[in-house]
Amino acid sequence: MQAPTIGGVSVPRGDGSTVVRVRRGSSLMDFADKINADPAALVTVLIHLGEMATATQSLDEDTFKLLGAELGYDVQVVSPEEEERELFDSFNIDLEFGIDTEDDEDLQPRPPVVTVMGHVDHGKTRLLDAIRNADTGSGEAGGITQHIGAYQIHKEHEGVDRPITFIDTPGHEAFTAMRARGAKVTDIAILVVAADDGVMPQTVEALNHAQAADVPVVVAVNKIDVEGANPAKIRQQLTEYNLIAEEYGGDTMFVDVSAKQGENINELLEAVLLTADAALDLRANPDRDARGVAIEANLDKGRGATATVLIQSGTLKVGDAIVTGSSHGRVRALLDEHGEAVEEAGPSRPVQVLGLSSVPRAGDTFVVAPDDRTARQIAEKREAADRQASLAKSRKRISLEDLNEALAAGKVDTLNLILKGDVSGSVEALEDALLQIDVGDEVDLRIIDRGVGAITMNNINLAMASDAIIIGFNVRAEGQNADYAEREGVEIRYYSVIYQAIEEIEAALKGMLKPEFEEVQLGTAEIREIFRSSKFGNIAGSIVRSGEIKRGAKARITRDGVVIAENVEVAGLRRFKDDVTEVREGFECGINLGSFNDLQVDDLIATYEMREKPRD
Repeated sequence: MQAPTIGGVSVPRGDGSTVVRVRRGSSLMDFADKINADPAALVTVLIHLGEMATATQSLDEDTFKLLGAELGYDVQVVSPEEEERELFDSFNIDLEFGIDTEDDEDLQPRPPVVTVMGHVDHGKTRLLDAIRNADTGSGEAGGITQHIGAYQIHKEHEGVDRPITFIDTPGHEAFTAMRARGAKVTDIAILVVAADDGVMPQTVEALNHAQAADVPVVVAVNKIDVEGANPAKIRQQLTEYNLIAEEYGGDTMFVDVSAKQGENINELLEAVLLTADAALDLRANPDRDARGVAIEANLDKGRGATATVLIQSGTLKVGDAIVTGSSHGRVRALLDEHGEAVEEAGPSRPVQVLGLSSVPRAGDTFVVAPDDRTARQIAEKREAADRQASLAKSRKRISLEDLNEALAAGKVDTLNLILKGDVSGSVEALEDALLQIDVGDEVDLRIIDRGVGAITMNNINLAMASDAIIIGFNVRAEGQNADYAEREGVEIRYYSVIYQAIEEIEAALKGMLKPEFEEVQLGTAEIREIFRSSKFGNIAGSIVRSGEIKRGAKARITRDGVVIAENVEVAGLRRFKDDVTEVREGFECGINLGSFNDLQVDDLIATYEMREKPRD
């Protein structure tokens, strides 16, 4: 039925009770799709009602209500969460899971999921190493756990083999959002406090996250072997934050540990299991389609898009069609924390999934779909909604250094950033931390794109069009991409420690950026062959691609655009049988990188030095 002409146009009318549901932030074009109308006609109707809007402009709820009342529709604006539920309902996929929604006889015990939290340098990574008996913390920049994942260990408790799942979350305060996300899938939090240092700001921050998520806390008082350690003082300090030790009449378990010496690690695991048994009803239904969360995701050169997922309910099997965020695919393989293939994974089990179409975001929920077609349709609808939500405006290119002058001249009110990182957890955490920077009303910070992997030509073109600065976290732009960015005046900033990125962006936004040193690239060399030496370790037979390689210079090793080592020293340099101090472009040489031996053919060695940069 057509409406009477309004402003010279006619549009389909409702009967006053016809319900139309639109997503928050929708445009006239989206509303037009729902009622089979011409978007241009709706623009005319709005003008007739005294409202100006374009067809692609997001409208608020009041405007939609006004338009709906005029055309005979009951317009209901729904949140993304509600729309998600409706989307899955339309495909007959039940999102409700948990011990409250399952029949009691279907539920079986599941392992506890544990997150380790605490202040930087209080020993979180070393404690995790002690728990899994593996040394992963030695090569991390700034002592921060950069790559987050999950793994499962086993502990014998009261004669029964009990698995415990650990989520390996980053430790610095910049990862506030990632820790909070970790707490949402966490059953128990281990709060690490150094016995020689005491309760620090990040300790309180981590504790607030755990308490807000209503997660029981076990306190690990670490570094009891260090001089000046005072575990009793820690217990006293934490009473101020409602963590009262059992020996003081409270219900929080405190365990004095030394991660370095491996002391009392078993007692800590016992405390985790006792807390789980006493305070939590950890059960799930393994006999249903799997639901869970993507803990981490990255792009692997040989395997494509991979994601580490934590199953919260059901059992994930090889061959299942899954959708996580705007990514979908059929599970090609499942790998455990040791890289070994498994056929299926039950509740609380972390596994790496191979077979996804693209890299999902850390924290995306995943579900098993009935078939590939359904999974693809859900992913496409999610992607369209995400794309609509992230439309950004274009501006003139700018650098951090001249941002202050541009602000003073009134030329800019938005700093656009493009984030690229080696894993999606770091990108998500960096994005959340940057968006929380408080710089007042004068300037707006906008993340217009984010992604995993090396900085590409597409990223640089988007930066040109949007006047954005590209931030590379543990990834680089190499070869023609780096040249193109330099030629077009696109600024790319590289970081290996996230809080440095946050500090510099915040300083720039506040007009206080005063870098004292800048990195100057000296030369790059491509590894052609690896020679093994019992005396010197691995020697990289290389050809110098640009500049010159100097003995004693600092070097960065990249593989397919991803940084695999930072701050490595060129310990030795040889031409044929002669020791030399430098080798110029076009010549071949042998490069020894001291104790660093994780080299492969085609790796790129970039040498650089830090030079003092004068400020205007």
